[in-house]
Amino acid sequence: MTSDRWLHDPDLGQVVVAEDVLHKRVAELGDELTADYEDRPPLLVGVLKGAFVFMSDLARAIALPVEVDVMAVASYGSATTTSGVVRIVKDLDSDLTDRHVLVVEDIVDSGLTLSYLRRSLLARRPASLEVCALLVKEGRQRAKLDLKYVGFHIPPDFVVGYGLDVAERYRNVPDIRVYQGPVPVD
Repeated sequence: MTSDRWLHDPDLGQVVVAEDVLHKRVAELGDELTADYEDRPPLLVGVLKGAFVFMSDLARAIALPVEVDVMAVASYGSATTTSGVVRIVKDLDSDLTDRHVLVVEDIVDSGLTLSYLRRSLLARRPASLEVCALLVKEGRQRAKLDLKYVGFHIPPDFVVGYGLDVAERYRNVPDIRVYQGPVPVD
């Protein structure tokens, strides 16, 4: 199912999560979220830019009338490791007061960005706030995270594809792969 056009790109390494496995897990998460939010359709808050592919697929997998908003936070720049400094680049348009909010995140690395984001969103008084992370890097968290919905736990390699990038490249790779090319300089 995975496209062969990426097989010969020297910057792309092994497949970490294959395209068909991604789609199967997103469907399972959609079913779980549909059951958990049955009487209270959530506002999906996508964290741009990396989560846009995942959130699009996840929204279609949830059999409820969900609403969608997006925000952009920065902690990586064009580097392959987090700077630890988080800033909101684009804020939400929606009021979160008394809303059931589900943050849709592409990847949790150190957890510092998500911890900051969670504190910021909780200050807006939602009725509930949960996180659905597609990927969690094993052994990298520097912040305590309580993630109710996780797609996959992966090794601590830098990965691209399915929305994840390096210097804005490789978001359109249909699976998730190790990036083994040159490290961009901020």
